[in-house]
Amino acid sequence: MTDYLAINRANWDERAPMHAASADYGVESFLADPAHLSDVVRFDRARLGDLTGVRGVHLQCHIGTDTLSLSRLGAWMSGLDLSPASLAEARGLAERTGTTIDYHEAPVYDAVDVFGAGTFDLVYTGVGALCWLPDIARWGRTVAGLLRPGGRVFLREAHPMLMTLDETADPAWPRYPYFEHAEPLVFDEPETYVETDARLSNGVTHTWNHGLAETITALLDNGLTLTAFTEHDSAPWCALPGQMVRVADSEWRMRDEPRRLAASFTLEAVKHS
Repeated sequence: MTDYLAINRANWDERAPMHAASADYGVESFLADPAHLSDVVRFDRARLGDLTGVRGVHLQCHIGTDTLSLSRLGAWMSGLDLSPASLAEARGLAERTGTTIDYHEAPVYDAVDVFGAGTFDLVYTGVGALCWLPDIARWGRTVAGLLRPGGRVFLREAHPMLMTLDETADPAWPRYPYFEHAEPLVFDEPETYVETDARLSNGVTHTWNHGLAETITALLDNGLTLTAFTEHDSAPWCALPGQMVRVADSEWRMRDEPRRLAASFTLEAVKHS
């Protein structure tokens, strides 16, 4: 396998300042309003419950807007990301808002080495993260290793059904694998997903899809019990341009017959005590 980490790191290092400057991530709203939460965290606010005093880690935290939001809900948060440029933005946001968040640079699979085993009550992963990992079973082992007995993983992610679709086709049709695949999907795209005139010079990315059963099994096989699972007909970005409309809470769903597409899901699982 090629060095997917170096390839993807270069891409995210370039994206980070674009995202921090974009209104899509709402950095100015975080600075202006100490109660402001990211759209993704606000969507799952009721499911997250009371986080007061919870020791949490956000894997693949990017520029830290979801991490900061979880901190504002009472959790003591750490963040992990492979991109130093993303972490620079995350640390800057935390400092400017007077928030203590412990950020570390490392790939996801090194998280237990970075933080230690059994360190956290909560492992959080947000939308658009798992596709950057080639091995979902190894992710499950990492999550289990990070959690204390009784701790939980909370995952909001794009639905693998959505990720099979060719966004350039109208109507969209399944083009990409649903199940995990050994070789990555390789894309070379000069644009990122926020509103910006800037273009990427490191546009190549390597990604993988993972079926729902593969993701759930990765947790079950490592001593976790599934406690909640919800599929949503919306996602927090316009995944299929021209075919989706924006609805409440900055979510996007199919313009016509949204019930025909599962666009994202929320999953919770608890580690056995």
